Amino acid sequence: MSRTGTTTDRLTCAPSRAARELDLKRGEFDLAVNLGLIRTVPDEGGGGRRVARAEIDRLRSGEGFPDTLRRRVATVGTTEGARLMEVAPTRFTSLARYGLLVPVTFYLNRYRTVVWLYLAEELRQFAAERSNAPLLNARRTPVEIREGLKAGMDRRPRNWRGRHVGFLTRDAGDDPWARAAAVACLLDPADVADVVPDRYERALLADRRPRLPAHGAPGSATAELAEKLMTASDPDEVSWFRADLSHTMEEARRRHLVAEGLPRHLRPDPARPPRTRPPPRPRPRPPSRLRWRSGPHPPSPPLPTAC
Repeated sequence: MSRTGTTTDRLTCAPSRAARELDLKRGEFDLAVNLGLIRTVPDEGGGGRRVARAEIDRLRSGEGFPDTLRRRVATVGTTEGARLMEVAPTRFTSLARYGLLVPVTFYLNRYRTVVWLYLAEELRQFAAERSNAPLLNARRTPVEIREGLKAGMDRRPRNWRGRHVGFLTRDAGDDPWARAAAVACLLDPADVADVVPDRYERALLADRRPRLPAHGAPGSATAELAEKLMTASDPDEVSWFRADLSHTMEEARRRHLVAEGLPRHLRPDPARPPRTRPPPRPRPRPPSRLRWRSGPHPPSPPLPTAC
């Protein structure tokens, strides 16, 4: 076993070490993995994802390393993003709330205010598009955007969820249960129970549930706010996630049996017969009292006679 572990450590490395060798911060490394810029492999010991040494060598030998890789995962907030697009911060916020600028991640500051972050490369591409010039250079925001903002429209959480479920399903690979768990983790548990009524299937989804970004201590107000942001809330969005979960569950049921993918502690033991309750014993009847009857006894049945 030690020889196998040594071989695995020589061919792959943990994410923390891979981030150091690629001159990336851990947040930049995780974002690069989500974007598909860094390919990972599953850990044979079940400890999460690892990075192959060949993948690290490929990235380090690329042109402009590490500046090129850092530039592709660079994120900016509202103020820096507005400066990058040469617009006012209010115009930038309006475009983001309307859904034209999609955030890639977020965090909550000490005041429990949501700070959305965007890919700097995507903002540059948006500003370079000629069709977007009226949105950036017009004196007033377009009417449809103003009306949507007056109604309280804010598509940033929804756009982040739609983008993040793409990250999770890509990471799930060809495992149909992991793909279904990636969709289920962004739904309310009541919706998941409604779509997947079988508790054994829900146990399998919980076992394959991917890790969502952690914000604050478990049970804190910050963690509760982050969990609310990471759960689908709009009716049409919930309907879309429910339909996607139902479709992925049908595919998973066709490809695999539920019992083959259940966690070890939930699998039935083939060596142990199923427990069955013994049949209930009949209750003994109380002895009937003998009663003498007056008069002749009833006639005995006739005996068989030979032919």
